[in-house]
Amino acid sequence: MPSEEFKELMFGLYRELRPLYQELHAYVRRKLKEEYGVDKFPSSGHIPAHLLGNMWAQTWGNLLDFVQPYNRTSVDVTPAMIQQGYNALRMFNVSEEFFTSLGLEKMPQSFWDNSMITKPANRSVVCHASAWDFYNQKDFRIKMCTDITMEDLITIHHEMGHIQYFLQYKDQPVSFRDGANPGFHEAVGDVLALSVSTPGHLKKIGLLKTVQDDYEADINYMLSIALDKIAFLPFGYLMDAYRWSIFSGETKMDDLNKKWWQLRECLQGISPPLSRPKTSFDAGAKYHIPANVPYIRYFISVILQFQLHEKLCEVANQTGPLHKCDIYQSKEAGAVLGDMLKLGSSKPWPEALEIITGTSKLSASSLVKYFKPLIDWLKANNTGHRVGWDMDTCPFQLPLQHDLLAILQKWPETATSNGNSCGTGFSLILVLCTVKYTFSPYI
Repeated sequence: MPSEEFKELMFGLYRELRPLYQELHAYVRRKLKEEYGVDKFPSSGHIPAHLLGNMWAQTWGNLLDFVQPYNRTSVDVTPAMIQQGYNALRMFNVSEEFFTSLGLEKMPQSFWDNSMITKPANRSVVCHASAWDFYNQKDFRIKMCTDITMEDLITIHHEMGHIQYFLQYKDQPVSFRDGANPGFHEAVGDVLALSVSTPGHLKKIGLLKTVQDDYEADINYMLSIALDKIAFLPFGYLMDAYRWSIFSGETKMDDLNKKWWQLRECLQGISPPLSRPKTSFDAGAKYHIPANVPYIRYFISVILQFQLHEKLCEVANQTGPLHKCDIYQSKEAGAVLGDMLKLGSSKPWPEALEIITGTSKLSASSLVKYFKPLIDWLKANNTGHRVGWDMDTCPFQLPLQHDLLAILQKWPETATSNGNSCGTGFSLILVLCTVKYTFSPYI
């Protein structure tokens, strides 16, 4: 796919999901104001980044205790894991059993012999979790400093998803031993984690005693997932949007930090805790920037995992709401997933996608369907409150060679005026906003 076409596809997906993010942002902002006081927040509508419970403000799961609307039992099973004596090896065994319950591959003995799943006591290591294929068809490893938490249990399923992909395509020629695209590799484990994190599954494996099956419990649960998945979307997109602007020459070396915070303010609706100097390089605090790891794969993965999840649930004859689906022990779902994984990168990614979903197009519709009850709840809860933030610092420019009418037709969206800003709208090219803002579809 040509690079400009790919950027256009990514922007279109981001734009489709932006309203959901804005509703979540508005709700979280209001709850944080209740906790810390309105005077701690800028009038622009941005959330100070240091209040979001994550070093990069990329996921907001640590805010669940602040923002959970109903008094129901938490789906965080960390206390149960500790009480039951879980250790790193047991967590990895639980993950492996999920894969084998689908009829997929067991981990080879070399995986258990050579992986580093706890932090060594006698040396310094990089603890960022990662999976490794040594391309000899038998040596596959994970490097991870495991903590006994539900968060790390989910991370283990993610990393084991990489290993399962390695195992499935190991007999392909070396040049095809890769994911259909990098987003596929990231999505495999996360698809299973959508099942693993359901209260129903946690009860099956003995980590929850009871499952509260009512509307309020469902909203709590979906909100807990949204704080990780939906909150991540603009960050997942802007990481590489930032780099694209540098590689293209649009962003100059003197403006690296300025552009970073412009994108974060514009796309995430967050602001720095303090004024950031021009000489700083805050983007470098994120591992993937100095390590030169492309990041758009994670944005794709979030969207793709829900698209795959919906179809695998259908194959597994799960007929209830998507957010309750658990494909555990479905050999039928495992067979369909395995058929795609075996291809590696030997087929274009749209063909690999079509094997499972029946369509070659990446779509956010499954993600929206999954969160539909929460979307409706957020909209009702946000009635009468501001949704969105000021867009004054957005670094977008409208290229002169683009025809304004053509862009309007291609990306139709209603932008609403909110005082001196365009509020919740993102199509800043609308006549209402063109006096103050310009915009480019290729960020």
